[in-house]
Amino acid sequence: MERWRQERPGAARWLRWTVTALAAALVLTALLLPDRAGAIRPDRFTRLPMEAILGAALVMVLPRRPRQVVAAVAGAALGAMTALNLLDMGFGEYLGRPFNLVLDWGLLPDAQAYVRDAMGRAAAVGATVGVVVLILLLLTVTALATVRLAHLLARHRRPATRGTLIAAVAWLLCSALGLQVSGVPIAADRTASALAIQARRVQDTLRDEADFRKVARVDAFGDTPGSQLVPDLRGKDMIFTFIESYGRSAIEDPVMAPGVDRTLAARTEALAKSGFHAKSGWLTSATYGGSSWLGHSTTLSGLWIDNQQRYRTVMASDRMSLTEAFRRTGDWDTVGVMPGVQKAWPEQKFYGLDTVRNAFQLGYKGPKFSWSTMPDQYALEAFQRLEHGRKRDRPLMSEVILTSSHQPWAPIPKMVDWDEIGDGSVFEGIEKAGNRASDIITSEPRSRAEYGRSIQYSVTALTQWLQRYGTDDTVLVFLGDHQPIARVSGENASRDVPVSIVAKDPKVLQKVAGWGWSDGLRPAHDAPVWKMSAFRDRFLTAYGSTPHPRKG
Repeated sequence: MERWRQERPGAARWLRWTVTALAAALVLTALLLPDRAGAIRPDRFTRLPMEAILGAALVMVLPRRPRQVVAAVAGAALGAMTALNLLDMGFGEYLGRPFNLVLDWGLLPDAQAYVRDAMGRAAAVGATVGVVVLILLLLTVTALATVRLAHLLARHRRPATRGTLIAAVAWLLCSALGLQVSGVPIAADRTASALAIQARRVQDTLRDEADFRKVARVDAFGDTPGSQLVPDLRGKDMIFTFIESYGRSAIEDPVMAPGVDRTLAARTEALAKSGFHAKSGWLTSATYGGSSWLGHSTTLSGLWIDNQQRYRTVMASDRMSLTEAFRRTGDWDTVGVMPGVQKAWPEQKFYGLDTVRNAFQLGYKGPKFSWSTMPDQYALEAFQRLEHGRKRDRPLMSEVILTSSHQPWAPIPKMVDWDEIGDGSVFEGIEKAGNRASDIITSEPRSRAEYGRSIQYSVTALTQWLQRYGTDDTVLVFLGDHQPIARVSGENASRDVPVSIVAKDPKVLQKVAGWGWSDGLRPAHDAPVWKMSAFRDRFLTAYGSTPHPRKG
């Protein structure tokens, strides 16, 4: 290498300055990188970072060995902050919130499983290896870059000192005068602010854990005897159904709404011909884009569960869920149908379910539809065959989770004749003829269109099942768990989801006449909007439950 430098001094000098320029560009980019994908614009990288000025001043006064150590550690820390910014971007894009350093590491295996189901095992392995390599490169390359820059500053100490002083004065003036370019302040402290935000987020998370435990122990119906719970629904077969990603955007977005609204109108009319009528409103979900279990638990616990720690806390508590209320009466058999569950599910106890049918206990022999283990139509038919259609001494309370509208919305099942469903093999041809997940994931317009189609399918399957198997004593409550990801629902979309109560018995809907909900399956734009956590208590109250508070 030294011989090459001597033989080609011009090329060596060019290479040395090119590497230095790249190191400077990398460090400046890392210092100025925003934490939202939508904020990445050229003007974000024309700012003057305070951290670079302070870092330059520090390394110029340190001896050689401490300077190298400090520069390497600072560079690695900057690489780690860059990785956190990238995680914030990803979580913001998919879940509508930043990454939580305390709580969200457990979601990364779920993300890997999603990629495996949607794109295949090879893609999942490649993505995992790519992420690990990217993080290691960020830590290593930023550390090497800062060491190189520190060495350069120390070697040219006099001009570097002048430059640092000029930059410091410029930063102070720009900050004091509030100078901006395209609305972006020239004086930046992006990395320091991001570090403070992360520290505050960790502190708030730890404080929230303690506060939430106290809140969870207070329950307006915690000590209500079973005989005083939902007396106005005695004798009814109750079905609580969550439709994956069924959000307000499906009904009001100009791209997706026309098809979904036609389906809701057609299914409302078809149900009416069969004697069923519906009331519909809006609930604001505790989650967005994913983490469906947070929406399920918020609805059924009556608590605002918007992170994994709160979820774990309430699952381990003795708080009464809405579904558990029916079990406590002693007048209902309780069952869960969970085609998305493929492992042990200890949450069964919290939800008060005597029996749970997971993905492997529904008899399905057909193909997976990307992440979804089986079409909704099959899951509902299996529910009928295994549970709802059985002769019982008591009515049935069921919790059913439908998964066909889970991203990536490809391939989407199609309705088949109910009598031909069998073991699900009939869906083989439909799955093979459907879109590939990779083609939909990479196209925003196609993602939005296919999402709308998936909601149409799920609503059609559920309401056809109700027409086919519902009785005078069937009461169906169905709702979305959250909005789809921002790429589909749109920037700054609400967190609202539709909720409907459907029944033949007019007394059931009369009980909620005071709620102001809309007639039919489509809630009006101005229909009432409640927090999802309000639903449990309102429902229990509407159907005659007597509060007996538990105060912890």
